[in-house]
Amino acid sequence: MKWNQIPLGPLQTNCYILSDDQTCIIFDPGEEPQKLIQYIQTKKLQPLAVLLTHAHFDHIGALDAIREHYQIPAYIHQREAKWLSDPALNGSQRWFPDRPMRLKPAEHVLTSEQELTIGSFHFQLFETPGHSPGSISYYLKDKGMLFSGDVLFLNSVGRTDLPGGNHDELLQSIENKLLPLPDDTIVCPGHGPVTTIGDERVSNPFL
Repeated sequence: MKWNQIPLGPLQTNCYILSDDQTCIIFDPGEEPQKLIQYIQTKKLQPLAVLLTHAHFDHIGALDAIREHYQIPAYIHQREAKWLSDPALNGSQRWFPDRPMRLKPAEHVLTSEQELTIGSFHFQLFETPGHSPGSISYYLKDKGMLFSGDVLFLNSVGRTDLPGGNHDELLQSIENKLLPLPDDTIVCPGHGPVTTIGDERVSNPFL
């Protein structure tokens, strides 16, 4: 199994392509759909689904284009299911008033922590609110990887000054759900370079 980090859009939001020999999962297609499509075509992969860590504008900008191109479903937590079609909630109305984002509903709405299998990919889902109320972290246990969205970063944590943000809740999510993972777990954040749980436990000043 392989993975690739592709920063997209003006905020350089990390989209991740997690792949086996033939298929792939797309995390947070924030912008530049043609860039993603070109990469997927070059690798001769067949996408199976889009997994969203949360529904802020910089993580969903290319969602509809990717879904329509590949005819694949999107997954999102129920607490942010309505955000896809509401520019006030997803933040695009505030930051890009000239092109607010009103996207189609997600095909799959996640209602609780659970295990999720799509093709050969098996995830454990953690509800990690704080940055936003419906933030999800996807844990790939057999590969020791965590896709944390904007919850945990290299030497930092997610901002909580946006609608629905809560700093205490964010720190509780990290402490209760993420820090118990093995030290060598690779953390793939929504922005910036990858890190590990062990490194953040030791050196992250917010923790």
